[in-house]
Formats: sequence, structure tokens, C-alpha cells
Amino acid sequence: MEQTKKTNEPAPQYWLQISLPGKPAEQVEEALWAAGALAVTLRDAADQPLLEPLPGATPLWDLVIVTGLFDSQQPAEPVLDELKRLLPRAITEQASTELLEDRAWVRAWMEHFKPLRCGERLWVCPSHQSVQEKDAVVIELDPGLAFGTGSHPTTALCLRWLDQTDVKGKTVIDYGCGSGILAVAAALLGAKQVWAIDIDPQALDATQANAKRNGVSEIIQCGLPQDLPKDPQDHSADIVIANILAGPLIQLAPEILAHLRKPGELVLAGLLSEQSQEVCAAYAQHIALQTIFVEQDWALLAGNLKA
Repeated sequence: MEQTKKTNEPAPQYWLQISLPGKPAEQVEEALWAAGALAVTLRDAADQPLLEPLPGATPLWDLVIVTGLFDSQQPAEPVLDELKRLLPRAITEQASTELLEDRAWVRAWMEHFKPLRCGERLWVCPSHQSVQEKDAVVIELDPGLAFGTGSHPTTALCLRWLDQTDVKGKTVIDYGCGSGILAVAAALLGAKQVWAIDIDPQALDATQANAKRNGVSEIIQCGLPQDLPKDPQDHSADIVIANILAGPLIQLAPEILAHLRKPGELVLAGLLSEQSQEVCAAYAQHIALQTIFVEQDWALLAGNLKA
């Protein structure tokens, strides 16, 4: 897992790559920019998962490696001298340098991402690929800034649930829509109306773009949580899917339930199996949630609102 912050210039034929331990990551990143880096990447050093952040938060792994890429015509010694001036010796003593041959990065990306099957009918397919399966329901989606490409277990579990559920003619809320992959899936499977809700405007932009790409923009309405009608009689959903984190699922239980009509179905994901009991307790007065799927210690809970 890694986060590439930005690239200022076209890639040279070769990169000079300098990697440093990222403690503190912000200070190391700033030093690399100051030393003339053309791009800076923050990489997980311990295979720690990160999920979608809260507003204004920049999530980082506990152990981070920060890498700066420089034009290979730039000698390494002056760069290292500048980093030693800007950073504590304990950091710079662990610096590693490498001459990295440039690659056709777009082609490498295209080779990596393949169509992903989620259930019997649903497929997530990057734009450069195609699915030949008969009766396939294909979500065209390329990885982007917003969370949700189908590869993470929590998203895959929700897609599997949608794949085996009859959503035709129903109203669906995708609460915490990220890239909009679940909203698009529901629309492609026949939902009458889909609300895609997120606290991140960037996620709403991504959802709108993906809805348009998949030809379902007229079915999907994007908005912030406060954009949902306050009066349940004006708008209530047959299905609410919330693929966020256990903490927000518990905290937002009253708000999420307020938009579900009886005997509507609630689907919760983004939580670990060990968190299931606590999440179920937050909804127990209104819904008896059950664990439907578990994958790699991630759980999906579902249940119907009590009549």
C-alpha cells in the first residue's frame, strides 16, 4: 500500500530514488521536496490496512517509508548532504539510494488491474478490459482517489450481497459511497432510485463520474448526509447499505435508521468480526442483525427493520 502525493515534472528516463524512514513523515516529506524531489511517495512498511478517513484527516501507517524521486542527472551526494542538513542524523543514516529505470507506468497499471467477479452476476471491470460472461452485470470502474474498487474485502462483501438480492424497483441508500461502486451496482441491478451519500465532496465527484460512465446518472443522486430529506415520509429507503467503520456505524445508528422504511433491510460493513457484537448492540432495539459473510476477518451484517 502506498500514497503518491504528486508529480511535478515528466518522468526522466531514469530516476534517482532515495528512501528514508518516515518518522515524522511530514518532516521527511517536506525535506525531500526541499531537496528537489520531483515526486514523493509514502509507503506502508508493515502491511497495515487503512480505510477511508474522517473529514480533514490524513491517515498514515504506523511505520512509513518516504521515498523521493529525483532526475538521475542529479548527483546523489548533494541531495544526501541537503537531507542531512534538514533532518536528524538518525533518519539520514538509514537513507538508501537506488537508480531506478523508468517504466511504462500506464501499461504496468493496466496489466495489474483485471476484471473482478463479485458473486454470480456482478463484475467490476477496468475501462481497458471487457467481460464476456453471459448475463454479466458489469461495473466499469478504474481505481481513483475515492475508496472502493471492489478489491477490498468490505466492498467485495457488499457487492456479493447485492448480487444475491432483488433490488429491482427499490430505493437504496449507499451511506458512505466512496467511489460510488455500490450505488452503481444497485442501479445496474434495477434499483428505482439510489442515494449516494458521503461526507467527502471528492467522493461525491467520483460517484457522479462513475454513475455517468456506467449510464446510471439519472438513477443516482449524490449528496452530503444533510442533503437527505429530514422527514422520513418524504424519503425513506427499502435498503440502506453503510460500508464505513465500526465507530461511525455505532455513532450514526439513529441517523442511518431514520432513513429506512419498515420492513426495510439494513446492510453494514467495514467492521472486523470482533466488532460485530458491539455494532449489533447499537441497532438491537430496531433490527436483529446477523452476520451474513466473513472474509479475511471482515464481516458483513444484515437484518430487516422490525415491523
